[in-house]
Amino acid sequence: MKKTKTIVILATIAVLFVVSMYWLYSKNAEDPVVYETEKPAMGSIVKKTVATGSIVPKEEVLIKPNISGIIDEIFVEAGTVVKAGDLIAKVKVVPNVSSLNNAKSNINNVRTQVETARLALENQKSIYNRQKALFEKGVISANEFDNAQLAYDQAQQRLKQEQVGLTAANQNYDIVKTGTTSGMGASANTEIRATVSGMVLDVPVKTGNQVIEANNFNDGTTIATLADIEKMIFEGKVDESEVGKIKEGLPLEITVGAIQDKIFNAELDYIAPKGISENGAIQFEIKGTMKNLDTTSTFIRAGLSANASIILAKAENVLTIKEALVQYDPKTQKPFVEVMVGDQEFERKDIELGVSDGIDVEVKNGISKDDNIKVWNQLKPAKSPNGRG
Repeated sequence: MKKTKTIVILATIAVLFVVSMYWLYSKNAEDPVVYETEKPAMGSIVKKTVATGSIVPKEEVLIKPNISGIIDEIFVEAGTVVKAGDLIAKVKVVPNVSSLNNAKSNINNVRTQVETARLALENQKSIYNRQKALFEKGVISANEFDNAQLAYDQAQQRLKQEQVGLTAANQNYDIVKTGTTSGMGASANTEIRATVSGMVLDVPVKTGNQVIEANNFNDGTTIATLADIEKMIFEGKVDESEVGKIKEGLPLEITVGAIQDKIFNAELDYIAPKGISENGAIQFEIKGTMKNLDTTSTFIRAGLSANASIILAKAENVLTIKEALVQYDPKTQKPFVEVMVGDQEFERKDIELGVSDGIDVEVKNGISKDDNIKVWNQLKPAKSPNGRG
């Protein structure tokens, strides 16, 4: 029995010895691990956020008629460049029966007032002549003659006023009936003219369409939309997570999808104080005025989709490294890198960081451009002397 136990113990020891020797052999056969390194580089870093939107004119002017009627003729089309005062369209007036009757009735009333004033003037003229003769004979006083002359002058003035009123009533009747009257010239209500200089963006009506004048009850029919295409802005929206990073005055780089390989400069000049909920997210409207826009070489059509890169920070010609190379002290959270000082020997160096774009980061001090920085999160097995690896 004792002999059997001895054999089992010796066999166990022998197996353990063989396993241990095999493990040691396997460990010695593994290739050593080395760290790759990267050098810093000189470059520029731009920290930015992107907003989507479109290019629109800074101001759009809606041309509306001064009188209701039917479009008789249109003289422009979308894309036409006009100056203030240029004729855009003509409106043919279709008289409103009620308004026409009221205007005609007003003429009759004013004519009656004119006739009354004329009779009053003739009466005052007779009184004035009679009082004048009596005054010259010394029968009445100067005060009585002055009263007669004053009444005569007032009667003359009243007749003139009523005659002016009759002229105005006749002109109003002509305007109601035809949309114009004698003496109006270029200001005729039937002639729709440009109020500003610019390009015609849209003509939403056609010949024969009925149009309504703008008044207190409706906005009126738009006959044309004008805008100065040399004054364009970017109009877009940013998410609530980004709005706290931006402010008025920041530069914008505008890229338009329909215009390849061209960047337009702009300046952020408006951030909406109130957000709007869209698809469960709060969006804030922004506007940026485009600068040095040369419409002779590049024509930007109103409404084109565009993206705006808002430049939050920029560092040019600075020492940069990949942000993945940076490590942080677990206690102080200060950034540092490991610099090679020998064969797979590294030394920690604290650094001061600057602008980051999420991939590269500016290094203000702590290392030089000749340092080899340890790629601590990427291992590379070295080749063994026997060629393995």
